[in-house]
Amino acid sequence: MARYLSTYETKIDGKRAYKNVKYPLIPPSDQDVYVTTTFTDRFDILAKQYYQDKSLWWVISTANSNLTQNSLYPPAESIIRIPGRSRIPFILSEYESLNS
Repeated sequence: MARYLSTYETKIDGKRAYKNVKYPLIPPSDQDVYVTTTFTDRFDILAKQYYQDKSLWWVISTANSNLTQNSLYPPAESIIRIPGRSRIPFILSEYESLNS
């Protein structure tokens, strides 16, 4: 998984540096889907299933900020929120705005 594709490289005092990526807040919506996870679920696999794009794993992870954010695996038997597919363009626009 290329999870560092969105890390931004910059120069500070002529030296290479990296900016932290900022993620938008994703408030709940009537379009969201709620699923109970199993021990085999991963955010990237869920993103592929719901958005046909595994690189959007961060959307599901960010929408569930109550979960530990240091793993691609949500805890088994957790109820997680998956933002509706129609919301993706807005979420990506917010992401670009925060990181431009």
